[in-house]
Amino acid sequence: CFSAHLVNASYDEARSGCGRRRGGLAWLTGEPELRLLLGLLAEAAAGPAPSLFWVGLKRNASACTDEGHPLRGFSWEGGGGAAPREVPVALGRWAKEPVRSCLTDRCAGLHLAAAAPGGGPGWGWKE
Repeated sequence: CFSAHLVNASYDEARSGCGRRRGGLAWLTGEPELRLLLGLLAEAAAGPAPSLFWVGLKRNASACTDEGHPLRGFSWEGGGGAAPREVPVALGRWAKEPVRSCLTDRCAGLHLAAAAPGGGPGWGWKE
């Protein structure tokens, strides 16, 4: 189940807020969940709302940017360790390529953009 909270917060604040509600930041296993989440966020973002929504996408300092993988070295955190390891190529859309780094933790969110051709919301991951 997904819910959107329209609060200006850092990644850590968003993760803590979800934890207080006995949940966690979202992570996706495939396109059906992506479509569901995009629909929810497009509805929530109707009007003056943020265009970047935190999800459980993080790259630890020990992992480097990997342009050969859809999530560029990022992985899903949370879910009691049940987050998927394999990522469908369709989930590898980036609004802006992540910074090439191996030195610091980095977080990414789901960036909503103007409607895509075909009427669905435009989207991509963004640090």
